[in-house]
Amino acid sequence: MNPGYAEVAARLFARRAEGPRFGIDRMRLLAAALGHPERAVPCLHVAGTNGKGSVSAMLDAILRAAGWRTGLYTSPHLVHLGERVQVDRHPLSEAEIAAYAAELEPIADRLAATDRADAPAFFELMTAMAFLQFARQACDVSVIEVGLGGRLDATSIVHPEVAVITSIAMDHCEILGDTLGRIAAEKAGIIKPGRPLVVGRVPPEAEEVIARIAAERGAPVRWVRRVYGEDLADYPRTSLEGDYQRWNAATATLAAEALDARWRLSPAVIRAGLNAVDWPGRWQRTRAGERLLILDSSHNPEGAAVLSSNLARLVRETGRRPLVITGILGAVRARPLLAAIAEHAAEIVLVPPDQPRACSVEELRGLIPASFAGPIRAGRVDALFPAPGRCAAGPPDGVVVVTGSLYLLGEVLTRFRAGDGGV
Repeated sequence: MNPGYAEVAARLFARRAEGPRFGIDRMRLLAAALGHPERAVPCLHVAGTNGKGSVSAMLDAILRAAGWRTGLYTSPHLVHLGERVQVDRHPLSEAEIAAYAAELEPIADRLAATDRADAPAFFELMTAMAFLQFARQACDVSVIEVGLGGRLDATSIVHPEVAVITSIAMDHCEILGDTLGRIAAEKAGIIKPGRPLVVGRVPPEAEEVIARIAAERGAPVRWVRRVYGEDLADYPRTSLEGDYQRWNAATATLAAEALDARWRLSPAVIRAGLNAVDWPGRWQRTRAGERLLILDSSHNPEGAAVLSSNLARLVRETGRRPLVITGILGAVRARPLLAAIAEHAAEIVLVPPDQPRACSVEELRGLIPASFAGPIRAGRVDALFPAPGRCAAGPPDGVVVVTGSLYLLGEVLTRFRAGDGGV
């Protein structure tokens, strides 16, 4: 990593919101100061508790399969900050990030000089980089993933061709609300008047709220359950593994179909895109010597059910229980994830990621069900992954699953991939 870039990245991460303004308020001011680059490229806008990153990657792959030049904005990144902003799946380089920071920081400082609450924070600056990059690289279309919620998210200044809500579950309750209905209302904030909406598999309470808001805004809705039903055999296939990815593939298919004819997204193009999706960290299989290593980003209560299903299938497939390495942010998320892990693991290694919200080893140990009979121990990423391509966990021919926080996956991938420095 270039030393100058490391300083730039540190400055960007250090920019925090001040005062009562929401992200969308700060983003509107910043976008206006930049001449509204978010209006330069048509986009699809994707929100949801789980699946929004995978659906965004699927839509990007579908659009590229049709020959379009695409922008993709997602968060958080796994290893490199530039992963958040990609053109035709090429991430922002360190030099590009440094150049954008040099352009944007003086503008951010001018806004702050008027009112500190108007100062763009890290996420608004990254969102601005995405809009600028997609416009300057002459993208035909972009896929924009919501950072958090929807109604007040910085990305919600866009007016998309299609809006997508992938799923609704209990997560980030301290910010989005403590019921499925309240969370759904926040996610439904991305619905724009008259613009099509596609909704994945959501609970009835959430469906009722989304339907009401869509009707109020005159947004036509397509519901995955109403089109594809409950039989997974009727759902589209994708290169990403797991039943839930077929739900996501159905959501992406309906979103692609909701675009008008000028985008040339035939059934054959949609199938080709779904079979070419590359999205790291989502039940991603690799090898570390003779070990089967699986990297998975299940990190909240809804993801726990998916994780349990995937682990059960893995045990059937390999004939053995895996060693599971995990670190999780917050007890609310940790409890159901650890229950799912304990049901299927032979051994659990607890590795808190380098994040202030991460549960400690002691907290995680206390949340593992008493019925789990296997070994439980603490570990460190550098000891478990001592060199690129190497894993020291379990037997040499074992099965290892790394799951939980995306930040933990990022730390593991930084060690595991040769030459990747992170950030």
